[in-house]
Amino acid sequence: MTSDKSDYRRTASLATPTDLTEAATREVSAALTLLLADFFALYLKTKNFHWHMSGPHFRDYHLLLDEHADQVFAATDAIAERVRKIGGTTIRSIGHIARLKRVLDNDADYVDPPDMLAELRDDNKDLVARMRETHSLCEEHNDVASASLLEGWIDEAERRVWFLFEASRNRL
Repeated sequence: MTSDKSDYRRTASLATPTDLTEAATREVSAALTLLLADFFALYLKTKNFHWHMSGPHFRDYHLLLDEHADQVFAATDAIAERVRKIGGTTIRSIGHIARLKRVLDNDADYVDPPDMLAELRDDNKDLVARMRETHSLCEEHNDVASASLLEGWIDEAERRVWFLFEASRNRL
């Protein structure tokens, strides 16, 4: 027979104590969870293009996309843990990611390398814009820690945009 205490623990909320308002927790957690889904989708798309890279610049592009994928994946745990730190809950499955993500899939059998780079450039640029929106929301709710984390991820994504732009420029 279980005690009342163990029943409570089994059904207790995951709401971590925080000094943020209930609205801040709800809104910031939701925004970060959307970003988390986007980060996972971008990670997989970047790995897809990394695995299917071909052509005369294979080695350079293959290594660049591997570096980018590692960087994107590295942020996922920090994003999810930030949601939990402020009292929210976050994604729980691949299906949940699929329902929330805003990064479009590319399931084509073949994509030209310049198109891969351009698509990832645009995806990262869109991610920057969404992170800026989330940053503004964090500032509105005085969530300085989430805002600070976003600043670092924005800088990393802007670097990826820059590298992808430069790597895909037509050379004369």
